[in-house]
Amino acid sequence: MGGDESRESLLSEARDHSHLNEISDLQRRRPRRGKSSDKENNLKEKNVVQNPLHSQYIDPKQEAEFHFKTVLLWLAAYLGGGTLCFLLTSHQIKGIKTNGFLDAIYFCVVTMTTVGYGDLVPDSQLAKLLACIYVFTGMALVGLILSKAADYIVEKQEIFLVRTLFKGENFGPEELSKEVETNKAKYKFILAASVFLVLMISGTIFLHYIENLDFVDALYCVCSTVTTLGYGDKSFSTTIGRAFAVFWILSSTICLAQSFAYLAEFYTEERQKAMAKIVLTRKLSLLDLEAADLDGDHVVSATEFVLYKLKEMGKINQEDILVVMDIFRKLDVDKSGTLTEADLKYSESSKP
Repeated sequence: MGGDESRESLLSEARDHSHLNEISDLQRRRPRRGKSSDKENNLKEKNVVQNPLHSQYIDPKQEAEFHFKTVLLWLAAYLGGGTLCFLLTSHQIKGIKTNGFLDAIYFCVVTMTTVGYGDLVPDSQLAKLLACIYVFTGMALVGLILSKAADYIVEKQEIFLVRTLFKGENFGPEELSKEVETNKAKYKFILAASVFLVLMISGTIFLHYIENLDFVDALYCVCSTVTTLGYGDKSFSTTIGRAFAVFWILSSTICLAQSFAYLAEFYTEERQKAMAKIVLTRKLSLLDLEAADLDGDHVVSATEFVLYKLKEMGKINQEDILVVMDIFRKLDVDKSGTLTEADLKYSESSKP
């Protein structure tokens, strides 16, 4: 009972203010009579209640889709521009050639992923300068933009993965979402590693049967490619092989990088969970009470206790609290220790 009362006292004020804000927003935004039907009004009111700050709200799904479309546009522009440049300078590139257009886009992919087999190399000053510019912009593109596409794809498949892992259990949508959110880094890593394994197998099989490499040589070529070593003694030399390589090299190299990133994220998350478990289970001492007493009144409120535990778990730090408290003091015009509508109106009117 005591714990429930503390939690209610900590959250009740926020709920009350949120409810009042929703009601006032509904009253202010109710359309005039005759402008729209009752059904439309109900839909608008429902939308406002669910999202009282809808003008500043960004739907995570919409944001992810926006980033994904941006990634595709940047990638298409980058590969298109590079392909055109190297197609026009194809006579200044030496090596094993198949089809002019395919060789150009293949050279772009091999360059931007820093694989650099050496089966196609620049053979003039102009081609070398183009390759230098292209490789640096390609590394930036892979690091800053293409990873967003991998994140987007992985996040889209997380629910499917959890549903598959817990197929025998009766998991509803809420339980699935909670499981995904709780172990997000874990499932990201499992998905990325699984996709990477599939790409490794498919690449090895393709090189073995299409490029006629021995199984060991095919695996060797796959490993040197995904790690961007690109020794060059084994590579894609046929027309079909290079068409496959354009998509496979991009996917496999990015997927490996994402797997390592998710592994690091998963390791960090597990350490944080272990730290949180230690913090939440250890006994409190008088020193803890003194440290938790932020206002120095020798009494630790529920809010102070929550903040202290969050600091111990590394979720926030003292600087975060001080910055927020400083903002609160500036807004609290009447120095009552609470924020009211009058405080907000005064702060708005005092802005230059």
